[in-house]
Parts: sequence; C-alpha cells; structure tokens
Amino acid sequence: MPRTKGADPELEDLLKRELNTSVLKSEGRSGGGCISEGSTYSTDSGKVFIKVNPKSKAKVMFDGEAASLEKLYEMDVVKVPKPIKVITIPSGGAAFVMENLDITASLSAQAATLGEQMARLHMRNKEIADKEKKGESFVHKDSVVQSVKQFGFDVPTCCGYIQQSNAWESTWEKFYAGKIQEQIDMLPAEDITAVNELWSQVVQKLPSFFTGLDIFPALMHGDLWGGNAAEVADGPVVFDPASFYGHSEYDLAIARMFGGFSGKFFDSYFRIIPKEKGLGNRLELYKLFHYMNHWNHFGGGYKQSSLNTLRSLIQMHIH
Repeated sequence: MPRTKGADPELEDLLKRELNTSVLKSEGRSGGGCISEGSTYSTDSGKVFIKVNPKSKAKVMFDGEAASLEKLYEMDVVKVPKPIKVITIPSGGAAFVMENLDITASLSAQAATLGEQMARLHMRNKEIADKEKKGESFVHKDSVVQSVKQFGFDVPTCCGYIQQSNAWESTWEKFYAGKIQEQIDMLPAEDITAVNELWSQVVQKLPSFFTGLDIFPALMHGDLWGGNAAEVADGPVVFDPASFYGHSEYDLAIARMFGGFSGKFFDSYFRIIPKEKGLGNRLELYKLFHYMNHWNHFGGGYKQSSLNTLRSLIQMHIH
C-alpha cells in the first residue's frame, strides 16, 4: 500500500513547472503499488495520476514503465493509462505522470473481455508483420507502428523494482534463458551454485519445451497478475507493465499465480488463441521466473517454490 505522509512543497513546485500547470491539487492517494506512492492530482488540463519513488534507480523503472505503456497504447487493443512524462527529482528518485483513469472495480465482470483483448494483443505484432509483407501499414493515432522480429525490448523494464535488461535475441529460447540467468545471478551468494546446477539441467532440455511451435514475438504485459488489472466504466484496464516481446504464453503464467484470473478470462483467451500441445509444461517453465523474481524481492519465502519448480522441470517427461 502507498505510504501516507504530508505533501512535499518542493516536489509539487517541480511538478507544476514540468507539467506547465498553475493548479496541482491532490485528490488523495489512490494506489501506486507496494513499491511507489501514487496520487491523483487536478491540474489546469484535468486529472493526472502521479507515482513517486525516492530510490536512485527510480527513473530507470519509470522509463521502462512509460515505454511499456506507450507500446501497449500503440497496439490499440487493451486499455492502459497513457503515459505523460517521467520527471527526475533533484533530491533523489523520480516521478511518473500518466493519464488518470477512474477505476470502478477490481477485475470481475470484465474478465472475459480482458481475456479476448489480451489474446488480440498477443496477435497484434504478427498481424502488423503480415500487413507489411503486403505493403500495407498499421496506423494508430496518425503514427505508423512497425513490427518487431526479435525477442526483447528497446529499454530495460522492472518487474517490481528489479531491472531486466531485455537485450534483443533472435530466439525466444535464448531470451528466456537469459531472463532466468539474470535472476539466478541476483540470488543470495550461498544459493547461486546449487540453483545454477539445477538450471543447467533444465537448459539442456529447454528446446524440447518448444518442439513444434512457431513462436513469433508478441508484445507482453510482462507482469499480468490480478493486482495489475481492473475495470473502468467502459471496460477492463491493465497497468504497471514490464513489457518485452516474447512468447504469448508467458503472460498466462503469472495470470494463474497469486490468486489468478477467473476461468472466464482463460476461456475467452483460448477461444482466440487455442491451446498448443505442452502448454502446461511451459507455464511451469514461465512460473520459474516469477518465483525467482519474488525470491529476489522478498527473500527466502520463495526459495522452496523456486527449487521445487526447477526439480519439477528436470523431471518432466516431454514428448
């Protein structure tokens, strides 16, 4: 939950200058997650939502979130708050200004709609590539959106506050292996050797998880758990992304974790993108990232889940 403390006059003066507004009136704190403090403000041009984080790497985190929201917005499928500006705070940290959305409820009645929208989002990059082959363009708000042929992202993003490099790779297998290795390298020193030994066994059989699949890069939300989706008056909305171009099934792993989305979400999703053979095994593979990321964020409470998942992946009999 966001912290509660008095307004910072220097910060508010900075925000007024950066947003070119004479009015900056706090409407109260209304989220931001467990990492940043979020508030709604009235300005000369309407309401905005501002997240503030005092940490030294906050700008990297917010730049990644802004780039993720911008790319999701460009795809013109699922509603997201439109990013406005990332602002460096001279005394330390950064602020991220975005469109304010009036959230009416957590995701419930609109779960099926979001399932369909996420499937269409995952198909969009391939649709754009197919248009380009025909000499056509995909245009959103007067801007031509180009397809992406590799796996990765233009900037680092943070799933939580931990930075992911997102360096481009030509294959999904190599990109995902790099994501896991990044997490392993951040684990407590006394655990790294044992985890590396287990992961090296999974890497040897990694190609077998993807036998028969033709994986074309899809834009990921990247952190699609229940707390990052809600409803506004005209439908579902997602926020707090950690995007990259990856395998469409990746987003479904965390969507099943930590409470997860309802069956209506998945039924609707799979009506658009049918399940492929071996999905269950791959979802376990993708859960590994989130267990390790939580271990790195919150400590040893997620150690056993990470180790159990690794051992399960090693023992899987994959045809």
